[in-house]
Amino acid sequence: MDLPEAVRSVVGDESVAARVSLGGEDLLLVTPTRTVVYRAEGLLSDESVREYGHDVERIAVETKRRKAKLRLDYGTGGEETVSLPASRVDDALHPILAGVLNAAGVTDPGETVERTFRFSELTIVVTSARLVKHVGSAVWDEGYEEYGYDDVTDLRFEEGSHGTAVVLRMSDRQERFKAPNESARRLREALVAALLAHAGHDSLEAFRAARAAADEEAEDGDGMAVAGLSPLGSDGTGDVGDTDESETDDPSSGVDVVGGNGSAERSNSVETTGDDVAAELAALREEVERQGERIDAQRELIDQLIEELRRGR
Repeated sequence: MDLPEAVRSVVGDESVAARVSLGGEDLLLVTPTRTVVYRAEGLLSDESVREYGHDVERIAVETKRRKAKLRLDYGTGGEETVSLPASRVDDALHPILAGVLNAAGVTDPGETVERTFRFSELTIVVTSARLVKHVGSAVWDEGYEEYGYDDVTDLRFEEGSHGTAVVLRMSDRQERFKAPNESARRLREALVAALLAHAGHDSLEAFRAARAAADEEAEDGDGMAVAGLSPLGSDGTGDVGDTDESETDDPSSGVDVVGGNGSAERSNSVETTGDDVAAELAALREEVERQGERIDAQRELIDQLIEELRRGR
């Protein structure tokens, strides 16, 4: 990559992850650890190079008709401002935010930031492993929320007249946020592509089917563990039968041990007790599913109320 000598001396051996033109010969370069802004010599200023580390606590954007400013807050280290054309804000913000998320430990080594979206006071960052959401006047600060794709069990989009709701369902909760309709398609494409690539599926239907099967298998395992039972043998005997036999062989139990028909009766009793257990498990599973549906409905209602309160209704 052909860079001015003044820039090469500052960047050194670091790789340049992104290069954004700021008009004329001016450049904004992003490396893994910092952002470098190069200003070429002009009538009103000399050639200059400035560095901005990615260890920031807050990023804010101020945009006017032609010019914009990125405010980088370093906490006790003070604040730095990057001036650039308004038309270049999104091009510059995306790689800068990727570097900041990496420096803050939000993203892991090797994780890539796919797309960045700004919707008024909502910032959405789609990476190869998670979705990062920030609500507020700043583009990003330490009050962000993240949702790893490993925890997502379903992803749906609900189109409305004023916006499209993105619904992320996790095993223990649900997250909803709205995107403007004019940007919803790009967000949907980016998020679906990242989620499917991470999960190794080629469609949302295949993803949902795989997650549903995994959840059902987990529920079956949890049901057996909660009941404290082991599967019965094919002959109708098992732990229950062993317990019954040890109790009847004990003379102190007060039960006479008999042979012949008495043994057959005990075997039939054990078998009957094992069908009873299966019926109880089936009833328990149905009740758990009903409770789950009620909880999901309540969560959706709460999410809707929260969303309406945020909008000032």
